[in-house]
Amino acid sequence: MGSTVTTANSEQQTWNGGNEPFGASYGKLMMWFFIVSDALTFSGFLAAYGFSRFKFIDTWPLADEVFTHFPFMHGVSAPMYYVALMTFILIFSSVTMVLAVDAGHNMNKSKVAFYMFLTIIGGFIFVGSQAWEWKNFIHGEYGAIETKGGSLLQFVDQTGKRVKLEDFAATLPKQRERLEQNKGRWFMEEAALPNFTVAEVQAGFKAHPEILVRTEVVYKDDASVKNDLKIDHALSHHKHKTVLTRAESEIRLANASVVVEGANLVRNEYGSKLFADFFFFITGFHGFHVFSGVMINIIIFFNVLIGTYDKRRSYEMVEKVGLYWHFVDLVWVFVFTFFYLV
Repeated sequence: MGSTVTTANSEQQTWNGGNEPFGASYGKLMMWFFIVSDALTFSGFLAAYGFSRFKFIDTWPLADEVFTHFPFMHGVSAPMYYVALMTFILIFSSVTMVLAVDAGHNMNKSKVAFYMFLTIIGGFIFVGSQAWEWKNFIHGEYGAIETKGGSLLQFVDQTGKRVKLEDFAATLPKQRERLEQNKGRWFMEEAALPNFTVAEVQAGFKAHPEILVRTEVVYKDDASVKNDLKIDHALSHHKHKTVLTRAESEIRLANASVVVEGANLVRNEYGSKLFADFFFFITGFHGFHVFSGVMINIIIFFNVLIGTYDKRRSYEMVEKVGLYWHFVDLVWVFVFTFFYLV
């Protein structure tokens, strides 16, 4: 009789919401549900990126040639250095968040505030770094030519080192004026014109016989690859873009259609257009998560300062936002691996 009453009471407590599965509160459980659903979203994006890269593997940009900038080191090639620094800062902010959660368990208000402040600073640095990286990616560095067939032509010297358009493009007397709203017949407007026209690049190429054309096609080092050019293969490790002979370069450049400077959702001077599309979308989506996390951390930080959680005798809110922050850091590890390392 007694056991029957106990079972009934247990069932009633369960269905009334009194139990906490695995010792997790309702708030933490809902945060885990959100994290799982968001993880599936990122998984779908990265899977789409992987399939697209596999399909266009021969023309996919090389990360070591795309992400070569470092703040206050203009003109110095530092492949992947700043991306690695960004990753370290974000991971370190995850460490400070762990320390904030631990301090909350010990009801240490001052330490919670201190470590959350460090976490917020780390998040701001990361978001600012992403914005700086986007700026360089959009602006470009060397420039390229897109042919009528959609192929991309880059320019190198006899050693395989990239050459900027501004280093050899000629200056022709006539320049096309940018179409603006007040000058168009139907008040049309177009994007900013490139710094050089196709004719200027072609004329400059003819005047510099030491310059060659490099296509977007990638090949790997093996014994079957024969090249009579003295290319420094150490520049791109085990993968290289195909460099044409001077005669082949002139033939390909004759089919030039448009000058490409930087990357956007339409053209990409680094290689496949899909790379830029995925880069903007996935890194932007992750950056939005980081920015959202920083804003939430700021709100929790001020609640800590005014003693909200001391009054509640619980810093569980810090722990919940910590779960989200760790998830954001973990996602970046996968994004970093897919975009920059593989």
